[in-house]
Amino acid sequence: MLAAASVVVAVGTATGMLSALDDRGGSDEARPGLVSGSPSPDSLPVVPSASQPAPPSASASAPASPSAKVSASPSPKKSSPGSGKTRTTTATRLYRYPSSQVLDWVQDNPRDRRATVIESRIADRPAAVWFADYAPATITSRVRAVTSGGAAQDRVPVVVAYAIPERDCGGASQGGAPDLGAYDAWIDRFAAGLGSGEVVVVLEPDSIAQSECLSAAQRADRFASLARAGRVLKGANPEARVYYDAGHSGWRPASEQAALLKQAGAASAASSDGIFSNVSNFHTTAAEIAYDRQILDTLDGPPGLGAVIDTSRNGNGAPPDGEWCDPAGRKIGRAPTLDTGEPRIDAYLWVKLPGESDGCKGAPGTFSPSYAYDLASP
Repeated sequence: MLAAASVVVAVGTATGMLSALDDRGGSDEARPGLVSGSPSPDSLPVVPSASQPAPPSASASAPASPSAKVSASPSPKKSSPGSGKTRTTTATRLYRYPSSQVLDWVQDNPRDRRATVIESRIADRPAAVWFADYAPATITSRVRAVTSGGAAQDRVPVVVAYAIPERDCGGASQGGAPDLGAYDAWIDRFAAGLGSGEVVVVLEPDSIAQSECLSAAQRADRFASLARAGRVLKGANPEARVYYDAGHSGWRPASEQAALLKQAGAASAASSDGIFSNVSNFHTTAAEIAYDRQILDTLDGPPGLGAVIDTSRNGNGAPPDGEWCDPAGRKIGRAPTLDTGEPRIDAYLWVKLPGESDGCKGAPGTFSPSYAYDLASP
């Protein structure tokens, strides 16, 4: 992975779909486990979880409160991003998928002194579900399991599509579909599982910000597939909100990132509801808000385009030394919510599940209770 990248490794089918070791005495490790319809652990691909070194954020803010709650009160109207229209919305809260490494650990270790903090500050919060293995035969049913679960509870699921070929420029999260034709077909099947309710799709972390390893022709082909993916996803479910990769505020200048985003379809209402930033990274919410608004201004897309920000580990901002691998002193950030109170900021999300290791506190992608406890402790 390159120096400014925003995402690295985890192991498994999807973030939040890995099982802890069967050790009820307070295990400090976890291992990948089987998911219904997913391949065996030996064949599971890597899934992103953190960032490589990046320049420290130029701006900073006070740490966000990790105890902020997602609003449970209904909001009768919401502007549909990218369309300028108004739609009725009843699902005002984000969906917590009922399977994750952290939930497994809490269940298996009820007497561990860290369990209460980890359960209340991490396990009880909604987080994104990653789909990172190239398994076209099962992808529709697995996506449907998440979206139908959200619909049943009148809540909004967050799903991450992560199977673009040549992802991570051959780094620790390498993998994905064998070629763009296969990827296009995988996206078709992914879209078929989206249902008809509201769902947030984080489309291919690093696919745009980290595309410099590709030739100009390869980059153009990738961006064409990404633009197509957005159209397919939104065509399959008009209530889907699709967001494109903006890296983070410590990576590229906003104008440069906006130019790449535009080539990938992020400025088109047919493909996009906006951008996402800070996935698996640590930059402050204030820095990301400012950066994302600069990108949106430069992108010059429809007025409804917005941004979503990964706040899962940014409570203390990015480490000044640029450390990316389970850096010390970090804290969880603002709780996931669709009501940010900030113009053009559609959501704060936990795309990266706090406590899943970048590879230093444990094997990449496995849950580390000690790391989770450090992140979640007041």
